[in-house]
Amino acid sequence: MTKRFFAGCVLALSLLAPALSAEVGALKVETVGAKGPAVILIPGLSSGSWVWRDTAPRLAKDHRVYLLTLPGFDGRAPQAGVTLDSLRGDLLALIEKEKLRRPALVGHSLGGTLSLAFATEHSDRIAGVVAVDGLPVFPGTENAPDRKAIADGTRTQFGAQTREQFVAGQQMYMRSIGVIGEPIALELAELAARSDVGATADFAAQLMAMDLRPKLSSITVPVVEISPFNAPDFARIGVDEAGKSGYYRALLGGIENLEVVSIAPARHFVMFDQPEKFAEALDRALANMFESKAK
Repeated sequence: MTKRFFAGCVLALSLLAPALSAEVGALKVETVGAKGPAVILIPGLSSGSWVWRDTAPRLAKDHRVYLLTLPGFDGRAPQAGVTLDSLRGDLLALIEKEKLRRPALVGHSLGGTLSLAFATEHSDRIAGVVAVDGLPVFPGTENAPDRKAIADGTRTQFGAQTREQFVAGQQMYMRSIGVIGEPIALELAELAARSDVGATADFAAQLMAMDLRPKLSSITVPVVEISPFNAPDFARIGVDEAGKSGYYRALLGGIENLEVVSIAPARHFVMFDQPEKFAEALDRALANMFESKAK
């Protein structure tokens, strides 16, 4: 099944103009589409461009699309010393190198957090941010008194895994948090397991240490947060769909132009659970951002 899924990813991209691949700093950059406003797609932890299997070919009809892969993810070799801060610099270098006029950033999970971090410093260089279940602080840790301790514990826990444990962990994650369906969960788990254990541990720790909330008021571009919701998962803690959206809105407090869009039923990889609803929400967000940029 996974081989067919991966082959589908390759085929979908190959139907476009030939993808160009390059490296900008620590980022692997694949480019598809020849014209239109630029969109930069950033995957999350242990992920690669396969996250955007359906999104990239569709957007490339009217956009120049840049698909990023972080070091250590999706078969890429890890690179020592790479941080979320240094990746912000690489992202700026990409925008400058390609002479992009205020592209939109679309980030999933860790990619959404990175996009928000970039917007706190460089709102003048982008049209807006679509964060797909990516937040300024890891949910559930917003009141933690010692973020460094959480980060260190995360790095130790993840980094101590054997390859076999890492693979098993990806399967458990995808089944319980990643997506709703069992077949797609196993396929995505196998793809996520292509990533390096150490790189995953390090970026997960950096994510736990980060808290962008004090800087959110400096974001001057539109931000759309896509919040997946699967009722059975949240029934156990007594949270309904409106409650989860409200919680996300609170974590993103300080952003002047903010919209939280709930998509249900869906888990973390919402683009696979609800592809049509996700495409509609993304298209609407991008249209509004590029319309605002043109004014």
